[in-house]
Amino acid sequence: MCKETILILSIFFSVLSLNAQSLGEKSELGFILGGSYYTGELNRLGHFRQVSPAAGIIYRYNLNPRLALRGSLFGGHIQGNDAQSNQAFYQNRNLSFRSPLVEGAFGVEFNYMNYATGRLYGERYWYTPYMIVQLSVFYFNPKAELDGQWYELQPLGTEGQGTSLSSKSTYSRVQVSMPLGLGFKFNIKKRVQISLEYGIRLTFTDYLDDVSGTYVDPVELAAINGPVAASLSDRSLNQIGMSGRNTGSRRGDGAFNDWYSFFGVGVTFKLGVRAKCPMNEQ
Repeated sequence: MCKETILILSIFFSVLSLNAQSLGEKSELGFILGGSYYTGELNRLGHFRQVSPAAGIIYRYNLNPRLALRGSLFGGHIQGNDAQSNQAFYQNRNLSFRSPLVEGAFGVEFNYMNYATGRLYGERYWYTPYMIVQLSVFYFNPKAELDGQWYELQPLGTEGQGTSLSSKSTYSRVQVSMPLGLGFKFNIKKRVQISLEYGIRLTFTDYLDDVSGTYVDPVELAAINGPVAASLSDRSLNQIGMSGRNTGSRRGDGAFNDWYSFFGVGVTFKLGVRAKCPMNEQ
């Protein structure tokens, strides 16, 4: 994970920890460690491909044994590479990217059983499958490598975004998504639970990988946004110099938006202060 992600996670965790006593016995706070990946133009092979490490913080406020309000903050990376494709078209296109990904989300968590933190093995409903429905805001910043240096792709307008070469404006690196997930959780102590979780994010952008439309003329793009933009726009193996032979042909598939996912193993702790026994105060 990038340093910015670690800093944001640390601040979030610290703020919630300082307020733990005021959150009450219905609250839980914990962390999750796992992985992240994306599906889009540069990953056509399916799920759990080109996975990167990820981590997150989860907060729950249990309204009742079946329903909880949930807030989360996740951080990780996504990546894609045409070289890993098994199709000749994508191998020849020869594009690749990586991007940090930071997501803040809020929503609800539905338990399939009457579950409560604190019930242990042998007791009724000490475990449950659950479902997650949230709304999130996330940040991404696709980059690509050229001659040993990494470049941010959004400012380069590799498909002419924001220039006279395209009707599309420059895309925002802050977007909204809808996290949907499934999990399974169980208690191991009175105030500690373990969860296994997978969530996929429906996004409203096709630019997580900076690939969506068609090739633009590399000579014109170089004149507007510079030679690096032109070089990173068309890296196809059949491209020779600045001939522009791919101009106007398909680079991506704008008919479908990109998706990303987080998954992992989590540990959460029940917050609040136990009530003191009056006899111990005498």
